[in-house]
Amino acid sequence: MNIKKVFPISAILFLFSLTIFANTPFVQVKNGQFFIGEKPYYFIGTNYWYGSLLGLEKDKKRGAERLRKELDFLKQNGVTNLRVIAGTEGTGQINGVERISPPLQPVPGKFNSEVLEGLDLLLFEMSKREMKAVVFFSNNWEWSGGFQQYLIWNKKVPKDMQTRRLTWDELRDTVSQFYSCVPCIAAYKEQVSVVMNRTNKFNCKKYVDDATIMAWEIANEPRPMRPNANEDYKKFIAETAAYIKKKDKNHLVVIGHEGRIGTESMEIFEQIHADKNIDYLTIHIWAKNWQWFRDGKLAEDYEIAAKKMTDYIEEHLVIAKKLNKPLVVEEFGLPRNDQSFDINSPTDLRDDYYTKVFSLLASNFKENGNLGGANFWAFGGTARPIKNQTFWKKGDDLMGDPPMEEQGLNTVFDSDKSTWKIIKTYTDSMKSKR
Repeated sequence: MNIKKVFPISAILFLFSLTIFANTPFVQVKNGQFFIGEKPYYFIGTNYWYGSLLGLEKDKKRGAERLRKELDFLKQNGVTNLRVIAGTEGTGQINGVERISPPLQPVPGKFNSEVLEGLDLLLFEMSKREMKAVVFFSNNWEWSGGFQQYLIWNKKVPKDMQTRRLTWDELRDTVSQFYSCVPCIAAYKEQVSVVMNRTNKFNCKKYVDDATIMAWEIANEPRPMRPNANEDYKKFIAETAAYIKKKDKNHLVVIGHEGRIGTESMEIFEQIHADKNIDYLTIHIWAKNWQWFRDGKLAEDYEIAAKKMTDYIEEHLVIAKKLNKPLVVEEFGLPRNDQSFDINSPTDLRDDYYTKVFSLLASNFKENGNLGGANFWAFGGTARPIKNQTFWKKGDDLMGDPPMEEQGLNTVFDSDKSTWKIIKTYTDSMKSKR
């Protein structure tokens, strides 16, 4: 072999790859950090899952106009990374909940492509504001149909359990079957393909070529649900990630994971995120759902909950460093003081909770650390809870809390001035590397 001839060619190829990396508008991962071009990318974002549905509203004031107004508000406050849903499955009640609609896949194998016009509009408007989107394909939970709907279509759920509220054990027993249900996974992949093959009607860009999208997410909080599903679960994650990467080399791929509590195993969390087709790690943190404070006693137990939150981030950061991949706190939230749903009630504890998360992110920003982003749950924009009505009803304005949760439980509205002051302080402090 003539080394003199080989070396210049390899050097040229290396320099060429660096040039491509430097010039790409897509979010990339390098040495445990996010980059856009040559600049490290650290972000404060939010969950705005309903953003892809607003453009479908017939009333433009409630739909497209609201969307543009809320995106402007987020941009002004430095929140430019949005996690959104691609589409929903099925119609009517599921698990005692009226799911969000209209569905992308109303019946198995039949797709209403017009529903994706809402995602088209969202991505088009986000691109004008230099925002990035994380798009999740399906859901472990019932409020958008999700895995449970695929199981219903394939007759894995008894008829008497298809609409009534399931117990936690019934839900675990049911959803855990998804990972071994071959036709369920095939139908899920068909929906993934429909979304990824889409061309945006507003700018004529193929989704796979649109740098507005930061990452494709396998699902919202996919859990094995039962230990006997662990191996099928790991296989599903690996095969789905490879499937997405094969279709799209431009975008990052992520699981949508909650962390150790989601799999009840840090070992499984590490294994699935070590996959070469998974670009970064996520965790979700739910102090209320995980009973880190006693119901009705948020103030008394707040310091315990806050300590558990910071510990949870730090233990997963250890894995991120080990794998040399970024970590995103993709969901975190806290109720208002006294767990009130009144929009005028104070948010002192939530504000302090957010400050603790953002301060950890800011430290990683300064030190080029692996904690790359934090998306609070969730943005409610101009929507408002309806007085004396706890849960969402069809026709109500969508906000951050999904239909099965109390409206106003974790949502940050555009009127929450003290919270936005904190958010803006931290987004301003992290501008220098963008």
